[in-house]
Amino acid sequence: MVQGTLQVLLVSAKKLQNSEFLGKMDPYAVLKCRSHEQKSSIATDAGTEPEWNESFVFTVTDDTTELFVKLMDKDNFTADDFLGEARIPLAPVFEAGNHPPTVYRVVKDQEYCGEVKVALTFTPSKSRGMAQEEFGGWKQSALH
Repeated sequence: MVQGTLQVLLVSAKKLQNSEFLGKMDPYAVLKCRSHEQKSSIATDAGTEPEWNESFVFTVTDDTTELFVKLMDKDNFTADDFLGEARIPLAPVFEAGNHPPTVYRVVKDQEYCGEVKVALTFTPSKSRGMAQEEFGGWKQSALH
């Protein structure tokens, strides 16, 4: 049973498609885990290769299977532009406990449009029930 916290380190993005006619893009990311969303800071004038190095924490359970990273470009006078989205499967992170900074494909309309670098760390919740009896800091073996 999976239950615990997922720490997400949003490192950077590269090769994003420029959505600006004049000037540089102001990218930010919206991270979504189940129905919970968190937004990164805006990388002002960062263009197609923003860096954030920001951490986010989500509570996860058995029904949490993916993390979505939606990249957007902040616009002042019109709606923000959607740059693309990465889907990150979480099962490998739950098994290993962590993933070093890894590059994931950013897709828009089923086409590659850049990449995002993310590191993940899963910390399971402490179990309330004990599988074996514990005595003074050591576990007694079931074998006698």
